[in-house]
Amino acid sequence: MKISTWNVNGIRAALGKKAFDWLRDYPSDVVCLQEIKAKEEQIDTVLFESMGYQCIWNPAQRPGYSGTGTLYKITPQNTSFGMGIERFDIEGRIIQSSFPDFELFNIYFPNGGQELERVPYKLDFYDCLLNYCKKLMVSGKEIIITGDFNTAHKEIDLKNPKANQKNTGFLPEEREWVDRYLDNGFIDIYRKLYPEVVQYTWWTYRFSARKNNVGWRIDYFLVTEAILNCIKDVVIQTEIMGSDHCPVTLVLE
Repeated sequence: MKISTWNVNGIRAALGKKAFDWLRDYPSDVVCLQEIKAKEEQIDTVLFESMGYQCIWNPAQRPGYSGTGTLYKITPQNTSFGMGIERFDIEGRIIQSSFPDFELFNIYFPNGGQELERVPYKLDFYDCLLNYCKKLMVSGKEIIITGDFNTAHKEIDLKNPKANQKNTGFLPEEREWVDRYLDNGFIDIYRKLYPEVVQYTWWTYRFSARKNNVGWRIDYFLVTEAILNCIKDVVIQTEIMGSDHCPVTLVLE
């Protein structure tokens, strides 16, 4: 089973660039999309359906903003949206899919904002999601969280850590929340498999950042421990264009 995550930074623009052609060459069973920036009726699903995908969308109430979508070749037992907290749920940030062996969370974590005005909202989101997941774990559920975390965890995860210490995405309080997830039973599976490898998943559109590989690793798979035995690889597909992020694929036995 392959599960891919990709912040597409506008699904209509990505479709216009034929960015999803990579799925023909590298098909995934489940594709988790973030920042779709569109309502369901605005999305042309013909391409996805021609590839055998069912489509589930969770758009934000605000037009052209946020939102998530999940494409399935393997039908989940159940899907649900959000955490039951309106101030988060109106932004379309979560799709939860129930499979026999795990709960899959497709998540677009909040950005802290240019003037850090949304950092408190972002940290509250991290807190509420962790509490939500801990309840599932207590009930015996295994969990995979994937998506755009909007936080680089360690200095290895971005090109210029010292220059970004006061910028959202690398603030100490943001990074501490990733630590809390790891302290509560989650594993950053890419970093576990590749502890010293430098690879990025996001590059600003400015300053030829992608060409010069001045990036950040902010798109993750966090998994609970029992899933480790099923994992064969995590692949960061830096060659795939069409967004300021690239896809990341988890390969399960």
